[in-house]
Amino acid sequence: MTATHPTPALFALSDVRGPVLRPGDDGYAEEVTGFNLSALHTPDVVVGATGADDVVAAMRWASATGTPVAVQATGHGANFPIDHGLLISTARMTGVEVDPARRTATVAAGAKWSHVMAAGAPHGLAGLSGTSTDAGVVGYTLGGGLPVLGRAYGFTADLVHSFQVVTPDGTLHETDPGHEPELFWALRGGKGNAGVVTSLVTDLLPVPRLYGGSLYCHAQHAEPLLRAWAEWTRTVPDEMCSAYTILRLPPIPQIPEPLRGGFWARVALAWPGDPAQGEALIAPLRSAAPVAVDMVAEMDHADLDRIHLEPQDPLPARESCLLLRDLPADALDMLVELAGPAAGEEYPLLMVEVRHMGGALARPPAVEDAVCARDARYFIDSVGVLPAPPVAEAVERATRELYTAMAPYGTGRTMVNIHGTPGDEADRARAWTPKVHDRLRRTKATYDPDNLLRFGHTVAPA
Repeated sequence: MTATHPTPALFALSDVRGPVLRPGDDGYAEEVTGFNLSALHTPDVVVGATGADDVVAAMRWASATGTPVAVQATGHGANFPIDHGLLISTARMTGVEVDPARRTATVAAGAKWSHVMAAGAPHGLAGLSGTSTDAGVVGYTLGGGLPVLGRAYGFTADLVHSFQVVTPDGTLHETDPGHEPELFWALRGGKGNAGVVTSLVTDLLPVPRLYGGSLYCHAQHAEPLLRAWAEWTRTVPDEMCSAYTILRLPPIPQIPEPLRGGFWARVALAWPGDPAQGEALIAPLRSAAPVAVDMVAEMDHADLDRIHLEPQDPLPARESCLLLRDLPADALDMLVELAGPAAGEEYPLLMVEVRHMGGALARPPAVEDAVCARDARYFIDSVGVLPAPPVAEAVERATRELYTAMAPYGTGRTMVNIHGTPGDEADRARAWTPKVHDRLRRTKATYDPDNLLRFGHTVAPA
């Protein structure tokens, strides 16, 4: 372990090189606002960290004053409002260093997947990103990371070599499988319970191009497309990655034509192998229902955003999810009944999606981690936009109804990154098995016994 230990001196935020802001200061509102506008943050102080030294100084001050701490890079996962306390913004820490020989990248705390893609592309290398390359690498990876190419390559956390992390006592650690392995374990799938990560080293993939995109059918064909897709997923190779989605897209300029304002059933696809083989594999989907918009083609890996077309502008969103054991016929019936055409175009959930799990996502990692989604064959998640109180209430009702209906087909667990607003300890624990949750609490007690890292999807120390 390489560590820098705090001294008994009086710690002050004057040691921070980046901005230190309080409510009312110029730039405060911009600093606390993340991508998900549903969580309005009001911390007592914000540190705009410029590097690991700033994070160390901020954590030492927090430890000395007993101030609770939250961390934000892009704010894509900002489902929990930060009230009082200290917010460390890592958005300025965007460095990415690629080692082409080792096929690795050293990624700073605030870097986005788009930064990794841009750095890796000249070397024919790519990161294992999720559906939006605008998301931050570190927060996404701490939650395990469910990639677009997950069935082919596993969870993003599986590819991590090491972390640089500041624990709540202000100590800077370098952790990997041979150095503080319990800390390394907890950071891969256990979210930000043990410290503030300032950088990580991860594998890159020698996959410069892939075959992918989406097939869009008008919503009246949602049921036959869903049934064909569900049956098709039972036959495809592990490397074929896909998701079925019901979309009610608003008529706003940010959504491209001809999708804008439409009610769609979609299958999103990603295949890292030979394009001709990929085209042959998806042929049954193209014939399952009339395809109105076909966007599947060869693409650069750096253009991964073209597959799911995630929103590019901040918005207030309510998301939730559930890991599924399987998708029997009655589960398909329930999904179509609740979210399909019969629910009408005014159904308040913007998106209801089922992803195909299994493949490499089901395999144990080379080094044990805290990811607890390997037993799921499918995964359902949803997003509702919360523009006004009446709509927000309708989104909440529809979300509860959807997951209550799908619970009999679930494992009982969620993915921490897409869990949504964390509730009490029992609700937060659903992201892990009881055994892993108990172990996380013991690790938390070792590294954060005073529970300074208590915002967001965290656990209580044992």
